[in-house]
Amino acid sequence: MSVATFLTKADALKAKGAMALFSDDMSLLKQEGTAAGEHYRARLQKERAAGQPSSCPPKGAKVNSDDLLNFLRKYPAGSRSGITMKTAIAEFMIAKYPCK
Repeated sequence: MSVATFLTKADALKAKGAMALFSDDMSLLKQEGTAAGEHYRARLQKERAAGQPSSCPPKGAKVNSDDLLNFLRKYPAGSRSGITMKTAIAEFMIAKYPCK
């Protein structure tokens, strides 16, 4: 899923308020986020094994949805459709948890 699609669906859900809990898009966005997170965790595990992790999140780090949405909105609107959520999650983690 692209960042553009993800943000469009997230904004529509937000507009629904409490009724968003009953939307199929709620589970779709959760699944997309989970899949992108798992993809990045697998990548990070390989990077750590090679001694060059792209980020250094603390053990048990959780992604705050507001932080993620704010990060996604930083992409220029014209480029959002060409950026996958897998790429965006990786860039979010790298920005949020740089290795020091």
